[in-house]
Amino acid sequence: MSDVRPDEVSDILRKQLAGFQKEVDIYDVGTVLQVGDGVARVYGLTHALMSELIEFPHGVFGMVLNLEEDNVGCILFGESSEISEGNTVRRTGRVASMPVGEGMLGRVVNPLGQPIDGRGPVATAKLLPIERKALGVIQRQPVKEPLQTGIKAVDGMIPIGRGQRELIIGDRQTGKTAIALDAIINQRYTHGDKAKKEGIKPVYCIYVAVGQKSSTVAQVVDKLQQEGAMEYTTVIAATATDPAPMQFIAPYSGATLGEFFRDSGRHALVVYDDLTKQAQAYRQVSLLLRRPPGREAYPGDIFYLHSRLLERASKLSDDLGGGSLTALPVIETQAGDVSAYIPTNVISITDGQIYLEPGMFNSGIRPAINVGISVSRVGGHAQIKAMKKVAGSLRIGLAQYRELEAFAKFGSDLDKSTLAQLKRGSHLVELLKQGQFVPMSVEKQVVALFAGTFGYVDEIPLEELARYERELLEVMELRHPDILEAIASTKDLAPDLTEKLKGVMKQFTDSFRATVKA
Repeated sequence: MSDVRPDEVSDILRKQLAGFQKEVDIYDVGTVLQVGDGVARVYGLTHALMSELIEFPHGVFGMVLNLEEDNVGCILFGESSEISEGNTVRRTGRVASMPVGEGMLGRVVNPLGQPIDGRGPVATAKLLPIERKALGVIQRQPVKEPLQTGIKAVDGMIPIGRGQRELIIGDRQTGKTAIALDAIINQRYTHGDKAKKEGIKPVYCIYVAVGQKSSTVAQVVDKLQQEGAMEYTTVIAATATDPAPMQFIAPYSGATLGEFFRDSGRHALVVYDDLTKQAQAYRQVSLLLRRPPGREAYPGDIFYLHSRLLERASKLSDDLGGGSLTALPVIETQAGDVSAYIPTNVISITDGQIYLEPGMFNSGIRPAINVGISVSRVGGHAQIKAMKKVAGSLRIGLAQYRELEAFAKFGSDLDKSTLAQLKRGSHLVELLKQGQFVPMSVEKQVVALFAGTFGYVDEIPLEELARYERELLEVMELRHPDILEAIASTKDLAPDLTEKLKGVMKQFTDSFRATVKA
């Protein structure tokens, strides 16, 4: 040390002081004024943003929902019992977000993206805000690519296209979730090697469970695993035991994950099961935050709650990669009242609805689709040409049958043509019945519906129709796979293929009728 001159020491100190930067963390903090029932009022966060995450003590996060003159109203994503008045809270500076990425596939997560399946952390590289403005008309293109559900009645009469929003509506226990799960399971055909060869783009699925029992969600996950569908599916669960704020944001988290796939040029299908419970959760937090109630005590922006969510489903223009996000919202009605407040709101937002009727369900017609008020506003654009040709007259035929059936109950004498129409209708209804979790490939659907609409099943006894269909499809697979392959590859029924199919159908029907008579 004796070798170092004093002026050198002062030079070294001067240099170190010049490079010194005073670092002070400045946090925007506030104080909890009031807390309870999943909401809190906080004083002092003057610069808080709408939908911003706020950090409370004990690792609980909240989201700003009300910006008032002297305080902000927050909804809490954890136990409000751990927070008390006078606690200090701080802003995080970021809006409520969801981690997204391929690592989410096959996982069960909560609406904040945290895993709840006990399989460790999720590997994601990116965060996206859960609330996002929907894209404009210029960034979109018409819905024209079919999304096959594997259900004959849906793909034949109420077709769904990639990028469409199709509402599934009905009373409780009428098979709404079953239709949505069948649609998810049927997307297996888009993920195999065969699909790659045919140039079919895979569809990634998101199932959002809102306000359901944990046991019900566990059954859904178990079924998806059994069917091999969890490989390309993410389940986002906000169960009945979760706080209302979690149930409120769950569908937005699902839309965000779907948008991640859509914006990268891929296809996604998101099921919101169900939006009635989300509306009830939102009503709960709105009333607790003292927002003025409107009709049925719902807040005035309840329509916007669902419209801003469903408007995010779209088919992007080719300039943006041509990806799509298809939405299947579910709404539960009370005693079949589709003219209630929330059902009419969502019907007016979506591009069609599949209405399930308890009476039909209980009489054994499953899926219990009421053809009269079920509709797809995309229609034939979301069907392959072969399906258009065989199912074109199906809707009208069934609607007429429903009217005639009611008329025939009076027992008056009916002419031959009316009797023939009744017979055809009853056979079509029987033919459209389908078990749960047995989705059917589109070429098999075309063959089955061909037999119905061209009258081959008219003389088959109703109780033998299920066996007829099963054996017909077996014969097609074993002896005439070329016909099925031609329908699958060309997606059309050329005149020569139609004649060939008619010949096969006539031969099979004659031999089947002979076995029935014997």
